[in-house]
Amino acid sequence: MITSLDHAQLAMPSGLEHEARRFYCGLLGLLELEKPPTLAARGGIWCGLPDGRQLHLGVEDPFAPARKAHIALVVDALDRLADRLAEAERPVHWDDELAHRRRFYSEDPFGNRLEFVEPVQHITGDTR
Repeated sequence: MITSLDHAQLAMPSGLEHEARRFYCGLLGLLELEKPPTLAARGGIWCGLPDGRQLHLGVEDPFAPARKAHIALVVDALDRLADRLAEAERPVHWDDELAHRRRFYSEDPFGNRLEFVEPVQHITGDTR
């Protein structure tokens, strides 16, 4: 019945869209999407991923960051992104508990946990 994931949403504090844009669009390189006018007044931003899926950041008041729950984003240059995040003084915590996946955790400017993983084919040679 379920065939795919359309979008994921993370919470953010009110009035910090400029920080969200700087991190998600600037540092991570995602494309900001125009929110429908009926939803734009609520604040937050929407970002598009290269595969057509979306990441939404919605204002939550009171705000509490997701410290355990998280999204995992596939990255084709994992080491380069880790370096980029470290240069921007964002945390980079490598995790080798999954032998078949290279990954690290970081967090956005609001404290939301993010996981970054290398594509499976980089490790297994699988080109599916």
